[in-house]
Amino acid sequence: MSRSLKIVALVVVVLIVLVLVVPFLIPVNQFRSTIEEKASAAVGRKVQVGNLSLSLFSGGLGADNLSIADDPTFSNSPFLTAKAVKVGVELMPLIFSKTLNVTDITIDSPQVLLIRDTKGEWNYSSIGASAAKSQTNQAPAAAAKPAAFTASSQAGEFSVQKLELKNGRITVGSTSSQKRSTYDNLTVVASNVSLTSKFPVTVTADLPGGGNFKLDGTAGPVDEKNSVLTPLNAKVTVNSLNLASTGFLDPSAGLGGILDLNAETASQNGESETKGSATLTKALLVAGGSPSSEPVIVNFDTKYNLTKNTGLLTPSTIKIGGATTNLSGTYEIPGDGAILHIKVEGQNMPAKDLQGFLPALGVNVPKGASLQAGTFSTNLNVTGPTNKLIITGNVGLFSAKLAGFDLGSKLSAISALTGVKSGKDLEIEKLTTNLRMAPEGLQADNFNAVVPAVGTMVGGGTINSKNVMDFKMAATLTDVIGAAGNPVGTAGSLLGKLGGGGNKNCKAQTTIPFQIQGTTSDPKFVPDVGGLAAGMMKSQLGCVGGIVPGANASQQPNPADAIQQLGGLFKKKKP
Repeated sequence: MSRSLKIVALVVVVLIVLVLVVPFLIPVNQFRSTIEEKASAAVGRKVQVGNLSLSLFSGGLGADNLSIADDPTFSNSPFLTAKAVKVGVELMPLIFSKTLNVTDITIDSPQVLLIRDTKGEWNYSSIGASAAKSQTNQAPAAAAKPAAFTASSQAGEFSVQKLELKNGRITVGSTSSQKRSTYDNLTVVASNVSLTSKFPVTVTADLPGGGNFKLDGTAGPVDEKNSVLTPLNAKVTVNSLNLASTGFLDPSAGLGGILDLNAETASQNGESETKGSATLTKALLVAGGSPSSEPVIVNFDTKYNLTKNTGLLTPSTIKIGGATTNLSGTYEIPGDGAILHIKVEGQNMPAKDLQGFLPALGVNVPKGASLQAGTFSTNLNVTGPTNKLIITGNVGLFSAKLAGFDLGSKLSAISALTGVKSGKDLEIEKLTTNLRMAPEGLQADNFNAVVPAVGTMVGGGTINSKNVMDFKMAATLTDVIGAAGNPVGTAGSLLGKLGGGGNKNCKAQTTIPFQIQGTTSDPKFVPDVGGLAAGMMKSQLGCVGGIVPGANASQQPNPADAIQQLGGLFKKKKP
């Protein structure tokens, strides 16, 4: 064997011996108390680690377990636990002088519990705050260039080249509820981490019910009093978040949808501003509704006070197809959920583009029908907690065409009386109403519709959370009602009997009471027989000459005869 080969073989043997033997020669467990002390000082919480081991292959220390205590005002359970921790160290100082210089920390499979109290404070708000204050109060030179994480370092000093959490899980909840949301595959990677300077950070996680989350930006320096107020500049991306599975919305409220979001956020001095775009598909806004087939795009700009937990929504927009509405208002996020005070305004929006969104509000276009023309306007206020939202205001539909809906066939009994024919398509000149939408359903008051083929319809009613309608309406029909010699259908004949002749081609307004039952997709129009007869007599007796001036009572027509025949027309008898 040549001399050079012998030297190489000797070096290899020495290296193997070092790798195998040195870890046993260095009592690394003596650094455990130091690590716990420095880590506790850095995060402001009690930190405990398990047995330490040294690996020259990986160039660092390994710990069996890690535990970081929670704020006792929130929980006695740990804030973070992990089964394994790897601490990268500088080997030469460790081997020859037993000095611990930490270069990086990797926490594997951490379990993190985030809890919010009724005042809106988070259990992580105090993490790092005391250490940051201690480090800031040091000499400017020391603060500008933090010392390494060594056994001889001051308690408040903390800096590592890399901090990583991988394969983690975050559980999010509040002190006022047992509900919890879980976010898996959590990864946090931060470089050149210091409590007194800005550092880059990336956070990714899988979302409940599918989808994923990513935050990429910079954070720091850590706020001395409240880590929630730590400056942050980042881009936030959310893909395919199922709102119903987040745990922040009450499933019984009927809220849901799939959210995609791209936004930029910046916070400084306790004020945060976030602007971007969110797309909500399969939107569901009320119990009893069905998912929207039309995506909702929200372009938003909001400012949020991290201390008061209140926000301002500066002029933002909602787009549904070619329809655009404006959003403005305020909101609060006190503890569990959010409370909204939002105004929604939209004018001259294409009604056709909104048809696919209406089911999300529990309103369906009748089967076989479609909105082919017209504009829609709205002025609404959205108030209350997200799980009990109340929407009030007014809406209007103008110059619209509901193709494939024959109102005359739905009002067949009334059509038989009046001769009204609306055709296979319904033309709507105007339809306005005051609305109140709540978890229990929708209420419409001051309903007023002008339908040229029929007349004017007024009234109001409700649509409950199961989409069942209960409306009481009255249609005022304008028609030329002929006398006995020229009747218009059955109504003319009956009124002829009442009047015994009458005024030919007399313009008359007849009020027809009726009810709308069934569902919005399959409405049932039910005439009110008693109100119908009374309304027709009131409007028609004078017009057809039924009241004979100067005649005595025995010579006047008998209204009971007409009422009886009207009742028979609907296959009901009126006493």
